[in-house]
Amino acid sequence: MPELPEVEVVRRGLERWVAGRTVDVVEVLHPRAVRRHVGGGADFAERLAGETFAVPRRRGKYLWLPLAERDLSVLGHLGMSGQLLVQPEDAPDEKHLRIRMRFRDGAGTELRFVDQRTFGGLSLHETVADSEEGLPDVIAHIARDPLDPLFDETAYHLALRAKRTTVKRALLDQSLISGVGNIYADEALWRAGLHYERPTATLTRPRSVELLGHVRDVMNAALAVGGTSFDSLYVNVNGESGYFDRSLDAYGREDEPCRRCGTPMRRRPWMNRSSYFCPRCQRPGRKARAAS
Repeated sequence: MPELPEVEVVRRGLERWVAGRTVDVVEVLHPRAVRRHVGGGADFAERLAGETFAVPRRRGKYLWLPLAERDLSVLGHLGMSGQLLVQPEDAPDEKHLRIRMRFRDGAGTELRFVDQRTFGGLSLHETVADSEEGLPDVIAHIARDPLDPLFDETAYHLALRAKRTTVKRALLDQSLISGVGNIYADEALWRAGLHYERPTATLTRPRSVELLGHVRDVMNAALAVGGTSFDSLYVNVNGESGYFDRSLDAYGREDEPCRRCGTPMRRRPWMNRSSYFCPRCQRPGRKARAAS
């Protein structure tokens, strides 16, 4: 699934091409694309007609388009293959086009939600009362992400120590820190020289701050090149792929030499996913050794 850099790339594109535009007509072409909207497709389309989008927002992996004159937002669930594309109105429909939004300004472009696997979707939600960010109520439990200026490093370290889990599980826990997924967790852990099964209780404050620094560095590096695209599914609003997959140091590099020490990288099954690590640079502690 897309992680913070990929979602931020989409958000920036929407800010440029969609913010300030007023919706004319919405077409819902597949019911699964609005299954999280309680009122269904017809209600979703009717309630958005005539509304103006404010500046799109993001927290972690979650993206939403606030309505300028209402305490409501369109929350985008990209899922495994969801794409928000700005296309010319006369461009041919994509094979997996699910929702189309046309605007009243005559600019000649429309917003399309395309989703091959139909795991994603759009839905309309009320915003949290007194929330400066206009946070949709259904994601109020999501923690701030490491690129957020208000992210509290001290609180995060204390939460890590209290959680009594392993470091990769903690990085993927969206109630502790948002935006980090499997790819960037492996990258940050490789940079930090930490094994994915390292107990969080063993992390000192300097070590957890160092790890956060690596998380930020790898995400900023990915943002600079448009995120990570392993196939045509993860693209920006213009349909362009990111190139950070060419710079990955850990993820997807099984049996390739570690770029730091030359030892062949390893892959291990982990929570229905895979973990990639260097067995020399990222040595497990005694409690993690059995998993390595």
